[in-house]
Amino acid sequence: MGSSSKEETASDGDTASGGASPSNDGRLFSEGERVLAYHGPRVYGAKVQKVELRKKEWKYFVHYLGWNKNWDEWVSADRLLKHTEENLVKQKALDKKQGVEKGTKSGRSAQTKTRSSADTKADKDDTKTNAAKGKKRKHDSGNEKDNVSAEKLMKIQIPATLKKQLIDDWEYIAQKDKVVKLPRSPNVDEILAKYLEFKTKKDGMITDSVAEILKGIRSYFDKALPVMLLYKKERRQYQESIVDDTSPSTVYGAEHLLRLFVKLPELLSYVNMEEETWSRMQQTLSDFLKFIQKNQNTFLLPSAYDSDKVSDGKGKGKDD
Repeated sequence: MGSSSKEETASDGDTASGGASPSNDGRLFSEGERVLAYHGPRVYGAKVQKVELRKKEWKYFVHYLGWNKNWDEWVSADRLLKHTEENLVKQKALDKKQGVEKGTKSGRSAQTKTRSSADTKADKDDTKTNAAKGKKRKHDSGNEKDNVSAEKLMKIQIPATLKKQLIDDWEYIAQKDKVVKLPRSPNVDEILAKYLEFKTKKDGMITDSVAEILKGIRSYFDKALPVMLLYKKERRQYQESIVDDTSPSTVYGAEHLLRLFVKLPELLSYVNMEEETWSRMQQTLSDFLKFIQKNQNTFLLPSAYDSDKVSDGKGKGKDD
């Protein structure tokens, strides 16, 4: 998704119901209805799959057409538009505007010019889940000065030894034709549990906020992995390893978890929170990276990589 001011997104959201007429019970949209849904500064085609009344407000569980079901989510009515010609025109106008803004923005890496269509789609997915979480409509936030954007505040300092690990990780995959052997031990779930145990022993107790942040890391990892944390030659391995309802966090380990921290500032760029909350989150994320660094000889080993057998010959995925 392209970048846009939160003020613009909020003002668009104020008219998101698109003139919808409420039913007798107050619902603006019904199950099975095709709609348009706001996500960040853009509007996507979607379908309402479930409708529930939560805390006296109707919530709609939507599936974004053409996207993996991992991005399905509950949204409020102010995130939805009726599927009408008028609103389709509005969608195209927003897409065109965002395209122009993205094209004129400076400082982009030269790598973006050579990315495949699959990677471009992955970029669109980057903030899919997170744009909705913590986002408030402009008129619902009486004092916007109390909120700070992730772009201005969230800076995740990755220790030097872990930066080197990221470079080594790239060399193993891209130049030495290797992949991480799966399943990894410890996996992401186990690493998060070890950190929680470490913090509990160190501080004597664990705060709810730290536990919630760790749950958030797991959620981000599971949803971001298939669309933005894998190299092309790893995708076939993912398809073979993650079947049914298996969570990636139970299969992958620190190598891929570390890649997430490179993307987190971008993923969090649409989330509005109080400054105190942002500071606490930033502190926890930095402390967690230091924990990984201290356990680098256990969590991150060269022996974790093996020759890339799954992507040879007929095993190649369509994106390779």
